[in-house]
Amino acid sequence: MAFLRAAGSTNHHDLGLLAVGPNAPRPPRGATGLYHLAWEVPTIEDLAAAARVLAAEDALVGASDHGATKSLYGRDPDGNEFEIMWMLPREAWGPFANRGVVLPLDLDAELARWRTHRA
Repeated sequence: MAFLRAAGSTNHHDLGLLAVGPNAPRPPRGATGLYHLAWEVPTIEDLAAAARVLAAEDALVGASDHGATKSLYGRDPDGNEFEIMWMLPREAWGPFANRGVVLPLDLDAELARWRTHRA
């Protein structure tokens, strides 16, 4: 088992990973289980850094602008998809305070707009 702690976290671990081996059976189709896993990063610069790493590893599978959040989607070596997101400051949510959208993410434009802003 591996325990991972996020920088600045007060948790003992933020994520625990357990290897079950290459012969472990996959869950049957339609089985109950983990559907979505997401990590929030503190700055837009962190999101841009994650995009560079995911792209370099050929693991970046998508990016979306959800209005109040900006998200990247990656795939781990086992094919599990995950999200890395940055949330806009609360006062900037505007019409997205009570609804979400799925729009293309222009990360360069968002980086230019929000650079050095801490949520």
